Parts: sequence; structure tokens; C-alpha cells
Amino acid sequence: MLGLKNGDRPPLGFPGYWLYSGGVPTVHLLGKRMPREGIVVRGTKKKFKDTGRFDHIAFAASDIGGVRRKLKARKVKFREQVIPRTGGQQIFLYDPDGVGVELNFPPP
Repeated sequence: MLGLKNGDRPPLGFPGYWLYSGGVPTVHLLGKRMPREGIVVRGTKKKFKDTGRFDHIAFAASDIGGVRRKLKARKVKFREQVIPRTGGQQIFLYDPDGVGVELNFPPP
């Protein structure tokens, strides 16, 4: 109904699908994964067992260096990853409720 198409997905080590809108990977569906140790929200001792069905949201981004500097200046905890096969780069962080935020940068 929404016109989303199943498309290419890098080998990320867990099952899932990427649905594309207009050639852009827009919705990431995840299969079963090993449970996390829990999600600790940055700067607090608050811990969430999980986030229910809503795991994370992904955004296309630019200027990875600028984003990295801004996060460090604000003391936001994050991790980085290079996407297998595509060489794109990602930054992951959590919102105050433990929902993941994924920032996707094009390959250098």
C-alpha cells in the first residue's frame, strides 16, 4: 500500500529486511536477535529492559566529522560502525527513552 520495495541489505550478522522508498532504504525490519544486556540511557542510571517493538529510527546524514564533534562536545555516548560491503559509516546513540538513533553517512 505504501509502495515500499524490499531491497539490498548489507550482511549485518542478524536477520532483517530493508524496505526502500524511491530508491532510499527507509524502513529497517529486524528479525530475532540475541537480547541485549539492557539499555542504559546516557548520563543516568536508568535502565530499560527493551523498547518494545520500536527498536530504533534511522536517518540519512552528512558531515560525520561535524556530528562526531557535536556529540563529543555535548558528552553524548555513541558508537560507530562501517557498513559491510558498502563502506558507508554509521553513528549509533540512544534517546532518553532508550530508543536507538542510527545516523547513516555515505561512503567516504
